[in-house]
Parts: sequence; structure tokens; C-alpha cells
Amino acid sequence: MFIRMLFVMLSAFWAVNTHAQVASVERGATLFQSECARCHVQADIEMRIRNSWIGRPAIELHQEIMSTMPAETPGSLSPAQYLDLTAYVLGLASATGSIENMTITDLAGFTIRQGGEDVGPDYMPWANINGDLNANRYSPLEQINVSNVQDLQIAWRWKAENFGPRPEGLNVTSPIMVDGVLYATAGTTRNVVAIDAESGQTLWMWRPMEGERFESSPRKNSGKGVAYWTDGQNNVIFVVTPGYFMAALDAKTGDLVESFADGGILDLTEGLRVSPVRDDLDVTLTFPPTVVGDVVVVGAAHQVSMRPPHADNIKGDVRAYDARSGELLWTHRNIPVAGEMGYDTWLNDSAQTSGNGGVWSAMSADPELGLIYLPTESATGDRYGGDRPGNNLFTNSVVALDYRTGEYRWHYQFVHHDIWDYDTPSTPILADLPDGRKVLVQLTKQAFAYVLDRATGEPIWEIEERPVPQTDVPGEWTAATQPHPTKPPAYDRQGISDADLLNFTPEILAKAREAVKPYRMGEFFAPPSVANAADGTLGTLSLPGTLGGSNWEGGAYDPDTGVLYIPSRTDVAVLSLVPGAEFSTVDWIQGPARTPTVNGLPIVRPPWGRITAMNLSTGEIDWTVANADTPARIADHPLLQGVEIPRTGIPTRAGLLVTKSLLFAGEGQGGNPVFRAHDKKTGEILAEIDLPASQTGLPMTYTQNGKQYIVMAVSGSGSAEIIALALPN
Repeated sequence: MFIRMLFVMLSAFWAVNTHAQVASVERGATLFQSECARCHVQADIEMRIRNSWIGRPAIELHQEIMSTMPAETPGSLSPAQYLDLTAYVLGLASATGSIENMTITDLAGFTIRQGGEDVGPDYMPWANINGDLNANRYSPLEQINVSNVQDLQIAWRWKAENFGPRPEGLNVTSPIMVDGVLYATAGTTRNVVAIDAESGQTLWMWRPMEGERFESSPRKNSGKGVAYWTDGQNNVIFVVTPGYFMAALDAKTGDLVESFADGGILDLTEGLRVSPVRDDLDVTLTFPPTVVGDVVVVGAAHQVSMRPPHADNIKGDVRAYDARSGELLWTHRNIPVAGEMGYDTWLNDSAQTSGNGGVWSAMSADPELGLIYLPTESATGDRYGGDRPGNNLFTNSVVALDYRTGEYRWHYQFVHHDIWDYDTPSTPILADLPDGRKVLVQLTKQAFAYVLDRATGEPIWEIEERPVPQTDVPGEWTAATQPHPTKPPAYDRQGISDADLLNFTPEILAKAREAVKPYRMGEFFAPPSVANAADGTLGTLSLPGTLGGSNWEGGAYDPDTGVLYIPSRTDVAVLSLVPGAEFSTVDWIQGPARTPTVNGLPIVRPPWGRITAMNLSTGEIDWTVANADTPARIADHPLLQGVEIPRTGIPTRAGLLVTKSLLFAGEGQGGNPVFRAHDKKTGEILAEIDLPASQTGLPMTYTQNGKQYIVMAVSGSGSAEIIALALPN
């Protein structure tokens, strides 16, 4: 009642003071470009309206715009100007019932709705690798719904076999779609392709020509995709190449944007803090940069650091560039220099002689708060850190920065002194909860979801520092405690004991116990151990393993219900150390890592892959299902003849997409060629759609000319492809 009265009072005030001003979309567009476009990308605004405002009163959106825009001076425009801005923003979202020529009094009684018929809007983009800067992987589209999802069929197929120097067998690109065009990467040389969103026709292709920089790249592959930027007039695609250049391409033609950097190409190796003891250039990036407003932010990736030649390496600094010119705007050092915050967590001045610590995944951002969130990796190396004693900030953390200036705001470290390769692997998810709380959720390889206030970094539920096992490796240093959330609970298994061993029959359990005898049974956060140590073991069994738990695929969040869907795997790793000897100047490096099995069966109980529904309002798990059927090699195994076993899942991580009606999941790299639609409330499988090969890139969805498509990269059967699913005409 109070809100309604307030609206009436405000309406009367504005009506008098604006002389019955009516809304103008045209004036709003001009205002948006002059006052808002430097912080808010048009495609992000479109997705934000569709994700968070459908079904709500337009007057509430009007109030939100008044209180947050322009970002530097909210509330500084006139009431008439804010009315025009509201009209323009609603127009971007294809809301039905245009508010063109409406007064503020009319606005108070207008409810925001999706455009078009019940099937949804005529056009809805997917302009970011994760759908939006909030990384929700959510779309309000529901043309494809519970009643018809079983009718999905392949609308078109785009083959990657002729891109790159050889046919591409694995592609993990996650396409984006803007203005009826899909943009993706293909081939080991990371060609950028533009594809018609309705027909699958190739519109243009750009191929980097990197020579020796490509040949020496630590990660030669097609990468995870591209980023999009527009100022309303210019439309640009950004991609980071295997040789660590960033290219700016005209989205319409594929031509280099000559005004950006050096003729459209920016050399990202310039200004790096390189290692004085290494001659190679161990740096690249497979993920696209992150675009916030007119700022392009770029991370860094390196070779896998299980057996590094030196404890020192290139430092993975995060840098931001002007989207128009390529000018360097700021640099954030995850490995600080003397005098900077966090330097004292690198004992013995080891920050000076350590490397890595970059951001190899995608980042998320909250333009309203002005923050970008960095998920950071570990330092050199992945199994031994005796050369870098201390907790090692800002590695294995999420770091919040002002995206315009790079100024530090807050951080939270998930792993102190990482020696498990527990990088922060996925984009932080920015969840707007149904009760209005705005949180950040970081999924981790260790199968914890850390839930933080995204403005301050304060935990929503208590996170306890608990004692963990300590090292007995000569020269190593281990943290006495590691952070354990009290809520939500772990969404996959942590630590391995006799109770975790495969036990379908007494014979199988006996074989499992025999198979693990040469190893230490590792409780959660048990450190690596020396192979053939005094106790005669070959290393320590670890769960989650090096690949997680979670990894780069991240999760999918439903803002309507407050439920987060998480893919994870249960796969044991062997943490084994041997002397560096002639291979490395590091004292200890990864040794033999063959995981024990039971006559080829996994050593631990299933499920070996799962999808978990986590309620972020309560901090509890709603349900868990296996991510796949039981493989034939398991069901037909001689040791299991006549034994009834549950649906086991497989040790892969599903690629997830959540819509208004459904949760979609593939089986990920190494999985089966099937795409499933699940009931969001129960996890029940509602439909199974056959694919040409297994889903390997993250699925996305959009509408073009009134038709909804679901698109993903598939691999594993001949050359990789990008396919589109849609309902029959």
C-alpha cells in the first residue's frame, strides 16, 4: 500500500513538473548513448530486462533506472529524461505494449511483458559466452517447453572440418548470437566464423596468421569463443588467438578494425612480467575477453604446471583495454610486488620468483556496482609449492575490481597455497535471489559453492577455517587450515576412504581394497606425497581430482526460483611426487599418476558424474541426478553379471542451459551423443534428443524471426560441428 501511495504522489509531482511530458523512445536512445552506453552494453541491457523484469510493474524499472543511472551520478537527470530512458530500455527488451507517448501516470499501471505471441519475442540474443555478464546461463524463452521439447530436431549443421591445418576432432566453442548472426571459433588456429542464425550458412571467416607465435603456443586449439562490443554504431568481435594476440573484427564483415591498436591487432605479450630463467613464452588464453561497457578485460593461461621446468614463470597479470583504441587502461597483479597488498603472504619474497596466477576462465561483472570479478588460478607449480611458502594471494581466489580503473575492492581466497591444482575454474555466477539479495556464487574444483555478497565479498553463510592434513614432503609448506563453507553442503564427494570404495559385491570390494593398498588414502585436502616414500606408497589418492568437482563449464542459475544447477564429476586423482632431477630445477614434480581400478571398473562408488540442484535461498540441495546412463562396458562387465546397479553417470561434466520451462544438459566431452531436458523441480528426464556427437561446447539459446533455437558444439564422431536444434515448422 505504501508503494502504491508513493507512486501516486510521485506521479502527481512528475506530471506537474514535466508539463504532462510523454515518453519518447527516440529521445531515450539519444540519452542512452550519451549518458549510459559507456557503462552498459546494449545487449546486456536487453538480457537483464528479459531475465529480471518480465511481469513486474514498469514504474519499478523506472525507479531502478533513476537510482542507478548514470552510474557516476545516479538521479542527476530530469524526470522527463528518465521517462524517455525507460521507454528506450523497454523497447530494447521487445516488451509488448509500447510506452511511446505514455505519461508517468500511464507508466504506473503498466506491467512489463514479453513481446510477440505466447511463443515469446521475435528476437532475443545471446550476446555473451554465458548469456550475460552475470553468467546465469539462463533464458526466459519458452517456445520450447515441457509440452513440445520431445519434438526437437536438428535445424542445421555447421561442420568445422575445413577450418585449421587439419580436421578438428574436438571443439568446445560456445557461440554467441547478435542481430541474427552467430559468432564462434573453429580449428586449431582459432579461426573466427560468422554463421547465419537461421540457416547455418557461413557468412564470413577470419584466420589469424601467427607463424612462430602459433607454433610455440602452449594451447593450440579452437578456444571457447569470442566477445561482442557495440556502442550503438560500431559492432566489434574480440578474440584472443593461440599466440596471445587480441584481434578486433568488424562484426558485419570480419575485417580487422583498423582504428584498434595496431591495425586491429593488439600484442598481449607486450608489458608482461616474464620469467628471467625461461626462454619460452608460456602464455596464451583460450577464453574470450570480458567486455564491460567500453572496457575489454583480458586474462592469461599457461601450460599445465604439473612438471614445470622452473618454479618461476610468466606472471598472469589481468589487463584492461579501451574497446575503441586498444589503449591499456589498467593492470591488476594477482602476484603482487613489494609494498602491495598480499605481498606478505608470499614468504621469503617468493612473489618475486613465482609465476602463473592468471585468470584462464571467463569473468563476470556487475555494471551497476561497477565491479568485475576475477576467478584466479594457482601459482607455479600444480603439485609442489616449496619455492613459494605462504598463502599466496591473490591466487585461487575471486577478486573484485572497479572495471573502469582496476582499483581493488575485495577478494576471497578459496585455497591457501594450492598444491592440488584447485584453480578457480569457472565464471563467478551473479545471482539475484528471489528475496532481493544480490550474491556471487563461485563453483570450485573442490566441489564447494562459496556464496558471497557481491558488493562486499562477505560470506552469506559462515565459512570456517578448518585444520587440514599437513605435508611430509621435504621442503614443502602447507597451510594449517582451509576454508569450508557451512552452507551450502558440498555437491560432490570430498576425500576418499574405505567407505567410498566400489562395493557392488563382496568380491568387488575386496579387489578395490587390494587395488588401493599401494597408495595413501587421502582425506579431503590431503597433500601430495612422494612416490616410494618411507611407507612404500606410490602417492596419495585425492577426491575431487585435478579436474574437479566443477570445472570451466560452471553452472546455470534460474532467477525465477533461486535454484542453481551444477554439473560435477567424481573421479579420483593420484597426487604423486618424484624428484625434479634433470627435467626441472624444482625439487619435486608430478610422478606416476595411474589411478587404480577394479578390473577396469572405477575404484569408487557411483554416481561418477552428476547434476545437482542447489537452492540458494536456503543453502540446501534440492535434488541430485546422475548425468548419464550406465555405460555398456559397466553394465556388461563380467564382475557385474546378475548384479542390479543404479544409474551410474559417467566422469564428465554436463553443459547446462536453463530456460523458463526446462533444464537442458548434454554429457560433455567424452559423453554420449544425447541432449536431455529435465524437470527443473525434480531432475526427472522429460526428453532425450539424439545428437550427431556428444555435446562439448556449452549450449545456448536465442530467437530469430520468432523461432527459438538451441545451439551447441558437438564432437567425438569425425570432425567437430556446431548444430542447431529447433521445433519443426
